[in-house]
Amino acid sequence: MSVQERKERDRAERERLIVATARQLAEQQGWDAVTTRRLAERIEYSQPVLYSHFRGKREIIGAVALQGSTEMAAAVRAATAAANGPRARVYALARAYLDFAERNPAVYDAIFQLDGGLAYAQEETPEPLKDAFAALLECLGEVTGDGVALGLFTEVFWASLHGVATLTRSGRLPPEDTEARVRLLVDRLPVHAAEGGLNGGA
Repeated sequence: MSVQERKERDRAERERLIVATARQLAEQQGWDAVTTRRLAERIEYSQPVLYSHFRGKREIIGAVALQGSTEMAAAVRAATAAANGPRARVYALARAYLDFAERNPAVYDAIFQLDGGLAYAQEETPEPLKDAFAALLECLGEVTGDGVALGLFTEVFWASLHGVATLTRSGRLPPEDTEARVRLLVDRLPVHAAEGGLNGGA
């Protein structure tokens, strides 16, 4: 390994450590607790070293958002691949999405709530964000209904899941009814009548 290759490897490892530490601290104490000073202390590097990777907290939030988007897309695809039938796949999508939001609240906030300096719904949107949306879109084509744009339908369905996730976490919706909300949403999607509901022929 050349000196340059070793430097690049070490830099990548430091960057992964910074992101992992920021993510851990945010999940434990909230994003307000994540400061460059505290991160530098935890990873035992100087603040100038940290700033050589990220210009500040905003970029760190963005890095966590990109990492989280990749993980969420993988979780959704794994869940939907194991489901049988269009409605069952959408139900699996919804459960995987809400489970990810519940298990990783700080990461979820980095993706959907906080300013990480990332472009959303634009040509220059980073690929992990586009792929996370694509993971939702991929199994909704069978339930969109005639004359409805798939992208628009996916946005509305995602907004519904986002509302359930954020309102439940903030205490505006009782968590014990989450399952009923998901079933209510999914059972009203326009799939072929012969398939039935989640308890029917799916």
